[in-house]
Amino acid sequence: MPETKRDKQFFTVARVFFLLIVIPLLLMSFLIANGIFQLGDTSRKRAVTVLDQKSQEEIKVRAINVADEVADFLREREKDILIATILPTTEAAYKEFVDKSRQPFWVKKDGKIIKVFERLYREMSLIDKTGNEVIKIIDGEIVPKAELLNISNPASTTYKSEEYFLRARQRGKGEIYMSPVTGWYVNRSDFEAGKRFSGIIRLATPLFDKKGFAGLVVFALDARHLAKFTDTIVPTEPGYVFEADASTGNYAFMVDNRGFVVSHPNDYHIAGLYKDGTPVPPLTEKTMESMTEKGEEVLNLNLLGPINPALSEAAKAAAEGKSGIQKYTFAGLRKIAAYAPIPFFSKSYPKPAGFGWIAMGVDVEKFNELATKESQKIEKEAKAWTATIILILIAAVVLLFLISAVLARGISRSIAAEVPEESLHPEHYDDEEED
Repeated sequence: MPETKRDKQFFTVARVFFLLIVIPLLLMSFLIANGIFQLGDTSRKRAVTVLDQKSQEEIKVRAINVADEVADFLREREKDILIATILPTTEAAYKEFVDKSRQPFWVKKDGKIIKVFERLYREMSLIDKTGNEVIKIIDGEIVPKAELLNISNPASTTYKSEEYFLRARQRGKGEIYMSPVTGWYVNRSDFEAGKRFSGIIRLATPLFDKKGFAGLVVFALDARHLAKFTDTIVPTEPGYVFEADASTGNYAFMVDNRGFVVSHPNDYHIAGLYKDGTPVPPLTEKTMESMTEKGEEVLNLNLLGPINPALSEAAKAAAEGKSGIQKYTFAGLRKIAAYAPIPFFSKSYPKPAGFGWIAMGVDVEKFNELATKESQKIEKEAKAWTATIILILIAAVVLLFLISAVLARGISRSIAAEVPEESLHPEHYDDEEED
């Protein structure tokens, strides 16, 4: 077969192959690639909304879980003091009980963060029916008899104003008085210098004999063990930190049933006492400027209505036993707060407010940062898939062209082998007709 005819036949077969296979493949691949790109673009555009909703719900669930953990912790402390009522009333027995009642606690020592087992109870006392201390353990040490006091007078108590004797003696058998978080106030300047709030929760339960009321067993629960439930949390991170940084806008805090903050990364927001035992007043709209100048910034969420209506709404809802999410602005930061009531109820903390509530605040800009990262991840994956498809297409087209060339040449050779070359020349037929 002449080369020109073979070439024409070759290209004809190649074109047919191209039209029937390569073009549909290219079209299908284009549609797939475009679909992936559109999906990635749509996902990227919706990432902020989806991430915000998902993250808010996750933070709310985490707040509820922490609130449940706090409630369990407080119930365990009630069990402890009831157990203490059946202990031998000796200094050795009380000291042993205090020494063995410990929980893990992270502290900073010599520039390193280490885990230690700290005593749960800073004080444990046996009080007689007139208010005299009979046995007293402070920080694991037995207080000498000569230093024991009569605490029926609040001025004689550790914080100069505690009324646990008067309150607890009115309880029945097996009932427990639990005080609010109590401690010396830490102002802003002291906090910035490194000082931290170190308070207690006083637990007391009455003892009875045949004649009736016989005295009290009293604990002073180290409030740091309560605060660690929130102080170590950054809501946007799954793990724990040694001490959350409030300046980031991402932290948790705890509020009691009165509306006072009792745990916060900035300890100067925690309710506390002056050295004479009187409470430091909380910020109000009228006193905010003067108190802030003094570095005294106690927060009571129930009193922040004019200052921060959104947080007051959250406080009101939590006091009604509700959990939810609230948006607000504080210290110039746009925030989202998830709140959940602490389901611990007693005579001291009745329903529906219970002990108080947990709040987890997140800076909105942090939300946006997370959303941007997520959308960039989606976009990167879409581009990677598109690039992969393009490479596959290029390789497929090259391979198909090679296959079409081989097939075309094979077809040409088959035709040439089956049809004699001389039969394709017109002059051959003319000679035969002349004969």
